[in-house]
Amino acid sequence: MDYINLNGKITGRKETGLPLDNGAFRYGYGLFETMLVKDGVIRLSAFHWERLFSGLKQLYFELPTRFTPEWLEKQVMATVAKNKAGSVCRVRLQVFAGGGGIFSPESEKPGFIIECFPVETESTELNENGLITGLATGLSKSMDNLANLKSCNALIYVMAGRQAKKNKWNDAIICNTQGNIIETCIANIFWIKNKDIYTPPLSEGCVAGTMRRHILNHLPGIHEKSLERDELYLADEVFFTNAIKGIKWVAKVENNSYSSKMIKEIYRHCFA
Repeated sequence: MDYINLNGKITGRKETGLPLDNGAFRYGYGLFETMLVKDGVIRLSAFHWERLFSGLKQLYFELPTRFTPEWLEKQVMATVAKNKAGSVCRVRLQVFAGGGGIFSPESEKPGFIIECFPVETESTELNENGLITGLATGLSKSMDNLANLKSCNALIYVMAGRQAKKNKWNDAIICNTQGNIIETCIANIFWIKNKDIYTPPLSEGCVAGTMRRHILNHLPGIHEKSLERDELYLADEVFFTNAIKGIKWVAKVENNSYSSKMIKEIYRHCFA
């Protein structure tokens, strides 16, 4: 896609430049939302805006009066329209801190950039061939107050992704500092045992995923509990969720294989 939106101005990708002292570049100080736009509508938009603005408040951003969910949504859709991508595309909205040092008041003023990327419709549907994955090693995520944010400080996910590529996995599973499984490089994780559905609670340190929230709203009987490795290995079914790809069946975690019978029912129920 040829056009991006930087602080409300849509320009050609090649002509856009970011200041070197912006907070995201220097400190990972910022948040981002990855959204699916389909047929001119942002899927799960209310969840995206609620998560973003809650996170901006938590990170002490000082927001201008015009900086509202409604205004940002108009900026997103204007960028999508400029790229002629309204039928289906992935949008990445990043809000970053202003210039200056750690203690500078300028850093509390937000900037933003909106990018559009093509998406194959098939990639948003339930997969027929299950994902192959494994556990990232040498990495663990803290369960602090920032853990649930979709932060620009994403080095742990990049490193887990490198391990996935090296091992020829579709994704890599990440544990917290207590050794419990919490999420993957790009998704939340659910598992099924004896027809009961489970997912780690946010207190374990996983990102507060919008698709995770959508699934919980549509299937109120889901249990939130810590996930130890042995329990995952003994599960009947496993699936990942994220805002772009929806629900993805996991066929194998290391040497453990899983079916997809209930996952197909869940997919139909949540996306009917």
